[in-house]
Amino acid sequence: MEDLGERISYLVLKAGVAVFSADEEQVGSVVRAMWVPEKDVFDGIVIHTAAGSHDRRFVDAPEVGEIFERGVILRISAAEAAQLPKPGENPAALSVGPDDLVGSSRGRFRRAWDALTGKR
Repeated sequence: MEDLGERISYLVLKAGVAVFSADEEQVGSVVRAMWVPEKDVFDGIVIHTAAGSHDRRFVDAPEVGEIFERGVILRISAAEAAQLPKPGENPAALSVGPDDLVGSSRGRFRRAWDALTGKR
């Protein structure tokens, strides 16, 4: 594997950075990092698959191993990465939508929901 640079925070992870499986196979590239700003909690990353298509997949935070300037290393194999869900297909996430919330946080949740489901 090439030199991936220094370790960085998910907060500065850039789109287009290569994503590698635990068995060192490139499985895609970063579309964006996902987090809950109010709680400063990393949620995961959305990636384009290595095939170069517009196929997006969601990598949950526990499956993200290390984040570097020029690469992300996952804790799962390439075979497991091929089975990752599309953003928004998580049943727990689908059970609650932005219209289910009330109050001032609705706008923030709508933006997060749109980003997670690829509408942004």
